[in-house]
Amino acid sequence: MNRLATLLGTHRPVLLDGAMGTLLQDSGLEDGAPGELWNLENPEAIRAAHAAYAQVGARLLTTNTFGGTRPRLDMHGLGDRVGEVNRTAAQLARSVADERGLLVAGDLGPTGELLAPLGTLAPEEAQALFAEQLTGLVEGGIDLVLVETLSDLGEADAAIAAAREVAPDLPVVVTMSFDTNLRTMMGVRPGDAVAHLAAAGADAVGANCGRGPEEMELIAAEMVQARTGDLLLVAQSNAGLPQVVGDHFEYDASPGDLAAHATRLAALGVDLVGGCCGSTPAHIAAMGAELAPV
Repeated sequence: MNRLATLLGTHRPVLLDGAMGTLLQDSGLEDGAPGELWNLENPEAIRAAHAAYAQVGARLLTTNTFGGTRPRLDMHGLGDRVGEVNRTAAQLARSVADERGLLVAGDLGPTGELLAPLGTLAPEEAQALFAEQLTGLVEGGIDLVLVETLSDLGEADAAIAAAREVAPDLPVVVTMSFDTNLRTMMGVRPGDAVAHLAAAGADAVGANCGRGPEEMELIAAEMVQARTGDLLLVAQSNAGLPQVVGDHFEYDASPGDLAAHATRLAALGVDLVGGCCGSTPAHIAAMGAELAPV
């Protein structure tokens, strides 16, 4: 039995949350500053972001730990606080989730290092980096592991191995970013990702980020074709593409655009639907209203 399906119950599709960075920047996080530091220094802003998604119907809240591996935190002088950053992030999401009976996904983003032979990071070193991050997340009380925005299947394998090592009983979700002619930066096709990651032990596989809803639907269709067994599929598109508006970027897909997108994903058979960069609680609210009309 699929561990994630057991956790989620029978209703499909399940509504996920949207972007965290977008909300934190709106709350005053400076460009280039690590959002993960706010888990420690501005926890109320993190709680407010989680609460905003909880209020509009998201079933899963994603920890604010996308850049929570040691190499990513080292860039900001925070490498020696890996455990604290991740544990606190999970506790913050948990505190909101418990008020509403929701689930918490512990978020692992890319390490920022390239695996050999393209880079110098060995697979066992990547696994150790993910295991270190996951240890903090598990201590903070996550319900499942979400590995997202990957382009390299080797890095995904390392994350899955870390989850098996640190949290063997938790479901694992892996999403990749197919933003280069419907392939990842490393050339992985959606169907190949589904086959490989399912065999590696993921409970759900999908796509996030990318170049907007239209491309996401093409990617999702390829994933549906490749699905076997009880594997769940995930899609979290950016809210279109960023456009320069005055002195900042705005994404060009409206809440209504993502609501229509969610309907098409549901028709394809995608099990978990949410948003990525540029998506806000307004986008997630519109998607939820479309997927489960009152």
